[in-house]
Amino acid sequence: MAEKTVLIVYAHQSPGSFNAAVRDVAVQELTELGYRVHVSDLYAVDFRANATRDDIIGDLKNSELFQYGEETMHAWMEGRLGDDIVAEQRKVEEAELVIFQFPLYWFSVPAIMKGWMDRVLTQGFAFSLKRMYNNGIFKDKKAMLSFTTGAAQTMFQPDGINGDINVSLWPLQNGTLHFCGFQVLAPQIFWSPSHCPAAVRAAMLDGWRARLRGLLAEKPLTFAPCELFDLSFQGGFQLRPEVKEERRSRPFGITTGHHLGKPLPPDNQTRAQPSEENTPGCRK
Repeated sequence: MAEKTVLIVYAHQSPGSFNAAVRDVAVQELTELGYRVHVSDLYAVDFRANATRDDIIGDLKNSELFQYGEETMHAWMEGRLGDDIVAEQRKVEEAELVIFQFPLYWFSVPAIMKGWMDRVLTQGFAFSLKRMYNNGIFKDKKAMLSFTTGAAQTMFQPDGINGDINVSLWPLQNGTLHFCGFQVLAPQIFWSPSHCPAAVRAAMLDGWRARLRGLLAEKPLTFAPCELFDLSFQGGFQLRPEVKEERRSRPFGITTGHHLGKPLPPDNQTRAQPSEENTPGCRK
């Protein structure tokens, strides 16, 4: 049997950080469970965040108007992407699970990790207009966010000053990970560890260690499948009329993003829903 592989894309500058401790726990536990674990330590290798012409080897398809997405798609097809991108893409190809470990910066990932997403998840390799969301290229892989916050959990509640964390997570979890087809596991959120006593931080790590033991068996988060939409330019890639009608009497929207003007489904981006709570037809 082939050895199963996990990739941890890691972004923190300090080896003494809580993020580093979280990473180390994951490496230790997953290795003990029999997984081969790769860590892409972005700061350690000085991974370049900016997406530029330098990512393409050889001539451009259109030298008069540089379009990064188009050029990198052709470069991927022809084996002309830069070596650092190719190395990361190979790690993704091998991985059954990709964990993004980072401190939350401005409600998102650090710039160096955003650069990894921009440069590594190229069109053709990670997605196409025909292969996206639940029909995506990585539909047989899992991915998740694991991150620390500076703010307390209460600040990210629907009535907290920062707003609902489910809304903050939607662009990353739906717009990046699920867009590429990943089955997205519930995020591991370490709330404000820098303001917690040592015993609380130790308990956080113990909770993460326990979760890791059953992580690959977890159900993913719920997203609206492509089959609910009219995937044509004439139809505007919008929900089919019969879907809207069927949802009319429901108390909640379908997902955090597809709310249909209704209250958001509780914990849609932070907790996998039991089977009986899933929307009919909304496969993950």
